[in-house]
Amino acid sequence: MQIKRSYLIAGGILAVVVAFFVVGTIVRGLAPKPKTETQVAAAHGKTEDPLVKAALVQEVMRPTLVSVRGRTDANRTVVVRSETAGPVVATPAREGGFVPRGAILCRLNVDARQATVDQARAALKSRQLQREASERLAAQGYRSQTQVLQDQANLDAATAGVRQAEVALEQVNIRAPFAGVFDSREAEVGSFLAPGGACGTMIQLDPLVIIVDVSEAEVGGLRVGVPATATLVSGEVLSGRVRSIGRSADPATRTYRVEIEARNPGGRARSGLSADVKVSVGSGPALLVPAATLVLDAAGRQGIRYIRGDGRVGFAPVQVQDETPEGIWVTGLRGPAQVIIVGQSYVSEGQKVRVSAR
Repeated sequence: MQIKRSYLIAGGILAVVVAFFVVGTIVRGLAPKPKTETQVAAAHGKTEDPLVKAALVQEVMRPTLVSVRGRTDANRTVVVRSETAGPVVATPAREGGFVPRGAILCRLNVDARQATVDQARAALKSRQLQREASERLAAQGYRSQTQVLQDQANLDAATAGVRQAEVALEQVNIRAPFAGVFDSREAEVGSFLAPGGACGTMIQLDPLVIIVDVSEAEVGGLRVGVPATATLVSGEVLSGRVRSIGRSADPATRTYRVEIEARNPGGRARSGLSADVKVSVGSGPALLVPAATLVLDAAGRQGIRYIRGDGRVGFAPVQVQDETPEGIWVTGLRGPAQVIIVGQSYVSEGQKVRVSAR
């Protein structure tokens, strides 16, 4: 079979094209490739410095704070007890409600106490009349001065008897010793209370006491009267002042008990709530930086990386003094300082860096 001439020509052209591409590929693979700027710099021992972003942070004088965990507690907790004996006939105070000072919490049966008062008052009236008669007779010379003095003594005794009977009658009313919350009732109608029997428990929540345990390293800076703030688990913030600082450390924790007194109008905050407490221990220089700037160095210390005067990275261990929505206040780095805010986790101390213009 004879092949057409046109097929032969087309096959020859295809073979030439394929050979051209094959030879070109082989030649380009053998030719040396041009080096990039980075490769040229590396060949001459030069590498490009890493790029970071820094912000100039000024030093500010502000209160130095000690942050500790604490708990709220009632200013006073008292079990109100009966001074006399008798059955309970009424419990006017609502359990868990606020009661003013002097409000009746439990009332006992009057029994014969009212009759005793009436009898004492009648005796007093009789002694008064007898004293008046003695004075008139003494003025007329029919009664000696000694008898007048005796009648006056009898009148004084009768007056004291009335007071004693009135006190015994009043003791059937067990009253609140201060304004506060009637936290729990321990006697119900029909219960018999002996002297010293408990009617219920009263707690005072205004002012509210916040109790914290401060370490031996920090307690030295505290003073009675310095301001403090407490943020409760509910989000409520209370402001107060330190009212007492313990002188004896807890033998187990080596911490000192510190009490803070804070206003709590209406007893809104409850006793027993956890709180984050910040206590002022003076004032000093601090820097406000973004929270993300905190890093750890090779030794595990918490600190901040900044730009030194020679353009290299420095590291300063810092202590966090306060956390705010704007950032965190730290001490340990003196300002003004070029704090690295972007790229701080990818550079190391002493490394030369470039600072972004934006």
